[in-house]
Amino acid sequence: MRTHKIEPIKRLLENATGIAVPTEGDARRSVRNVKPTAYRFAADGYIPNNRTFPLFVHRGAIRFDRRYDAAAIVERVFGSNGWKKAWRNGIYDFVHYHPKVFEVLGIARGSANVRLGGNRGTSLTLRAGDVIIIPPGVGHECLRHTDDFLVVGAYPPTGTYSECRGSYQEYAKAIRQIRRVPRPKKHPLYGRTRRLNW
Repeated sequence: MRTHKIEPIKRLLENATGIAVPTEGDARRSVRNVKPTAYRFAADGYIPNNRTFPLFVHRGAIRFDRRYDAAAIVERVFGSNGWKKAWRNGIYDFVHYHPKVFEVLGIARGSANVRLGGNRGTSLTLRAGDVIIIPPGVGHECLRHTDDFLVVGAYPPTGTYSECRGSYQEYAKAIRQIRRVPRPKKHPLYGRTRRLNW
């Protein structure tokens, strides 16, 4: 997507100038208190998924204020709760998972149909303002998306980024890695004010 090539430059300018970037207070006020939907997926021999932690989908969790860049709002919300190393892009169009870290994805623009839980998982449509928290090992991939689709992803301070693509050879090692990942101390949307329901 062409817009993804612009985002790194836009982000640098925003960070250098502060233009279109909300204050931490304004970012926190953009968060809506919504009840998430939890999804659990079984392992299938290729995608381990996660026996302990469900995947959470928070529908319409972030309201966007036209004074600010949508991606900057999502980044500031996540960052204010300790979920950093943020990036702006899409979601890979092949199934993959992260065995050593949790991941949060906030939809900043557009919409996409994504499959969660691997080839035997569930397909959902995600729209701007939705946020999903993906535990280690849970497969995810984008099946189709609008031209303007933009995601902000981030990670908690605990855990290490790595990526697996669902091969049989990775499976046993990934299972061991997934078991060692600690639960994040802060919710990416609500901080310590709300536990992750785990």
